[in-house]
Amino acid sequence: MKALILNSGSSSIKYKIFDMDSEEVLQKGIIEELKGNRHKELEKIINAMEKIDFIAHRVVHGGHSFKQATIIDDDVIKEIEELSHLAPLHNPANLDGILTAKALAPDTLQVAVFDTAFHEDMPPSAYMYAIPQEMYTKYNIRRYGFHGTSHNYLLKECAKLLDKTLKETNIITLHLGNGASATAIKNGKSYDTSMGFTPLEGLVMGTRSGDFDPAIILYLLKEGLSPKEIDDLLNHNSGLKGICGSSDVREILSRDDDDAKLALEIMSRRVKKYIGAYIAILGRVDAIVFSGGIGENSSEVRELILNGLDDAFGIFLDEEKNRVTQAQTALISEKKSRIALYVIPTDEELEIAHQAFALLR
Repeated sequence: MKALILNSGSSSIKYKIFDMDSEEVLQKGIIEELKGNRHKELEKIINAMEKIDFIAHRVVHGGHSFKQATIIDDDVIKEIEELSHLAPLHNPANLDGILTAKALAPDTLQVAVFDTAFHEDMPPSAYMYAIPQEMYTKYNIRRYGFHGTSHNYLLKECAKLLDKTLKETNIITLHLGNGASATAIKNGKSYDTSMGFTPLEGLVMGTRSGDFDPAIILYLLKEGLSPKEIDDLLNHNSGLKGICGSSDVREILSRDDDDAKLALEIMSRRVKKYIGAYIAILGRVDAIVFSGGIGENSSEVRELILNGLDDAFGIFLDEEKNRVTQAQTALISEKKSRIALYVIPTDEELEIAHQAFALLR
């Protein structure tokens, strides 16, 4: 059985074709900078593929409606569209991939796999906000969490490395890329996560602010900014870009100016705060996992994040192992470290394929 896994994202399109019997990648590709029409790029990918048994799509926000992989029909498409205002950078792009695939391959079964689904097991104390409960019952305002396919994949891979069952595994997973999130996993399930009602909350990201005082929004409204201007500000022009003018960590690391240094310090400080908080709520932590484009490839950022955690938490980074690791699975902690440190390249497409295939079986 062959599967096309399509990740039509906010700034790129990634795809892989798997032989599901062997899990061999038959074909893969990525379009990192969408300079032209997204629809045309999607058409090229789908028209070029040979016979495919099913297509599985990554969808960022599933809200209350989707708690597991789901076969796509008109009702599912409508609900994904209605949730787009909660993930404005992603759901519309995900939906474009779905609609294009349905138009070009109408007889091929299609499945949606949702980033939010992995976090459905969080306890109410983690997903509820301290606002009137009617805001939850009436408007479904709660923490949903994102990057679920990545965090789920990292959990499974790390459990293997630790030689533990999923139920025995307590870890902190850090998906660090242009979008970034941290998740506390307890007994193999999401126990807390940094992203919230939308992907805006939490860590400092490429163009997103992450955590900040919500009263700032009220202040900006009083100062005359429109809701759309504030949305653009927080989602498109904040984060690393807002601090130093660039959202590319590779470029920022190559610079020697104060703004670039400040951006890296703010980003790493925020991750460090979440690590400390998650150690506190988990109690026992078996490992901290770095993944995503930055987490997998930047030894400098990993070192910035982990610096100073030795005395407080008994976390010791092996600097030599950390330097040589480039986008490959590796243990980067010293033997004496109380918590193991791993770099594990994420494979969201394989996790999406697993979930879709399990549903279809």
